[in-house]
Amino acid sequence: MSQIKNISGRGIPLAGDDIDTDRIIPARYLRCVTFDGLGEHAFKDDRVQTNGQHPFDRPEYQGANVLVVNANFGCGSSREHAPQAIRRWGIEALVGESFAEIFFGNCVAMGVPCVTADAESVETLQGAIAKNPQTAIAVDLEKMEVRCGDLTVSVSMPEGARQSFLNGVWDSCGQLVNQRDAVRETAAKLPYLAWR
Repeated sequence: MSQIKNISGRGIPLAGDDIDTDRIIPARYLRCVTFDGLGEHAFKDDRVQTNGQHPFDRPEYQGANVLVVNANFGCGSSREHAPQAIRRWGIEALVGESFAEIFFGNCVAMGVPCVTADAESVETLQGAIAKNPQTAIAVDLEKMEVRCGDLTVSVSMPEGARQSFLNGVWDSCGQLVNQRDAVRETAAKLPYLAWR
């Protein structure tokens, strides 16, 4: 279990409302057995249509790890492949106006914080990153702010998710594995789990 309090690096702006999971990872890539390799297919169709001008293709954003998006990001189908593709491309945190609920939950389960800010602040962040892609950006979950150069933006996140990151309990599967003796002890007391 690992605490996640601060994610720092560089940002990548991705403008547009209602970017759905079909755009994040096209359906033809859902047949994979593992999530390995999904990162290279993130936004594949959008990237083809923009002839190398999509932010995920542009050289100045390579190595960026904080994605700054607009409203209702991750809407559509509930495929876990969407946040997996984004994470495997290299994104460690997202800042946006709002996130689809299931997408947000899948990100939390993977250890990828999604924080929200008002539309004006998000657009200002996107503009600052576009103006200078090398500007350092930091998502601070303790102070609940994003710093980008001289700009500081207040952000929010549901308190339960925030505490799970700060306390290092965001990984529910990892918690079960770490507490396997307690799980076995509890299971042994449950009559409907008794095997005969």
